[in-house]
Amino acid sequence: MSQAILKEVTADQVKNHHNPFKVGDEVAVSIRVSENGKERIQVFTGIVIARKGSGIAETFTVRRVVSGFGVERVFPLQSPNVVKIEVTKESVVLRSSKMYYLRGRIGKAASQVKEKRFAVSK
Repeated sequence: MSQAILKEVTADQVKNHHNPFKVGDEVAVSIRVSENGKERIQVFTGIVIARKGSGIAETFTVRRVVSGFGVERVFPLQSPNVVKIEVTKESVVLRSSKMYYLRGRIGKAASQVKEKRFAVSK
């Protein structure tokens, strides 16, 4: 009963205008950052390794390798600070739930995911 009430209260806060993406896709997440009273847009590009939750509490984890170190950020999908989510590469992932196995990889293998290829008709 309380889940239905919670879903009804948060229904107007859920935004549905994001591009559909899945675990394994490479995304560019534009985030609104405010520093010293000024706002700017910062882009975080990486591979989606996890999606958790549902409704207003849904989050996704993006991982990228910077200077040999793995950097992960967890973004709330419904946050007003997440301006745009753009899918840069779609993937074909056999393990569709979570991609935590990328954490153990080093170098180029840490960011390699089998890319979806589309047939070009003539």
